[in-house]
Amino acid sequence: MGSITRRLAVGGIAASCAAILTRRAAAETAPEAIRIGHLYAASGPFAAISMPVYYGMKFWAEALNRTGGALVKPFGRKIPIKLIAYDDQSSTGTAATLYNQLITQDKVDILVADSGSVLTSVAVPIAREHKQLLFDPTGTGAAFFTADNPYIVLLSNPVSSIWPRYIPEFLASEGVKAGIKRVALLYCTNDFTGTQAAAIRRMIKAGKSPLEIVYDQGVPTSTSNYSVLISNIAAANPDAVIELGYPGNDIAFLRNLQDSGSKFRFVFAVYPGLETEVLMQNVGAAGLRGIFTYVAWADLDYKPNFGMTLAEYHDAWKRAYPGGKVDFGSNAVNGYNAALVIERALATTASMAQLDLRAAVFAQSGKLRTLEGLFELAPSGAQIGEITPLGQFSPEGSGAVKLRPVYPADVAVAKADLGPP
Repeated sequence: MGSITRRLAVGGIAASCAAILTRRAAAETAPEAIRIGHLYAASGPFAAISMPVYYGMKFWAEALNRTGGALVKPFGRKIPIKLIAYDDQSSTGTAATLYNQLITQDKVDILVADSGSVLTSVAVPIAREHKQLLFDPTGTGAAFFTADNPYIVLLSNPVSSIWPRYIPEFLASEGVKAGIKRVALLYCTNDFTGTQAAAIRRMIKAGKSPLEIVYDQGVPTSTSNYSVLISNIAAANPDAVIELGYPGNDIAFLRNLQDSGSKFRFVFAVYPGLETEVLMQNVGAAGLRGIFTYVAWADLDYKPNFGMTLAEYHDAWKRAYPGGKVDFGSNAVNGYNAALVIERALATTASMAQLDLRAAVFAQSGKLRTLEGLFELAPSGAQIGEITPLGQFSPEGSGAVKLRPVYPADVAVAKADLGPP
């Protein structure tokens, strides 16, 4: 054997031995579990949006652990998921304490925010201070995402500033054609709905349509009676009313609207399309008839390239949580979708360092398709995919209603009913 051949053979053997030793070292240093820290609200005003996200995460972790866990690239094998979850009781103060606990005491590998912008808002500065990447399922406040903060990624909802895109577009085209010109805007002053209100206001004012905002009022998120507000709106004589709140706000508003007898040609509320089961139980079919809302992923049928289809997930959800003890809506989908992104990040990350995890999440942008559609991030970490169409509840059978997409045209399955002028 010549010297060059011998050197190549020896080199090949050395490389093989090094690879084996590397794999052994990785296996030896692999943790017993990947610790995922998460908060949920079992009570209080945010329980309706928080608990389904938590159960979606829990569903994913338990299903994955039955197969041995998640594939974690740096260790070259599957590792079980340990979900460390605490109840913040819908309190931002309690949430702040628990976020700190997850980072400093539990030393979680992955930090997942509670649902919604209010309970996410306190996590953003804490995660940044500790240089811990915040996996944010549904906290969509635009102020969370800045060019100088690499420690947040939005996973399962578009950023609030683009959520309402189709509302002013629809009103400026189809609405104006039908004679709608005067718009009332009523919103809760939190990061989620306040950002949406600002976006709607900006889009209407920037447009060339004759739309005019004749009523513009922000109210506390704790608002539970809208009777006086509805009376004030009626006095402004709008054609269209846009109400932006959390589930409790929407329930109170729609109940009070029924009781008031006031009629408007276009009424929009956020959560009838996101948590339909909850709204149906509390408002009823009659109270939802004709209401416009976002059409969430629980009512769409995207073709994923990773994870279950919507139908598969819904069936699996019913088996996991029989008897309807946990409502299945957009937030149940959001929790599972967030977990899928985490799973892909673990399978592709260069290491468990927080910025390497961020890079792995960004590597999925524009490529990953789940039951929520295309996952796509802006450089700030804001979600700009997964946009929700505009839908309307229309009659379905005897006294029932069904949510149908009405705008934009490429997803519409029905024509919007704007009632008589």
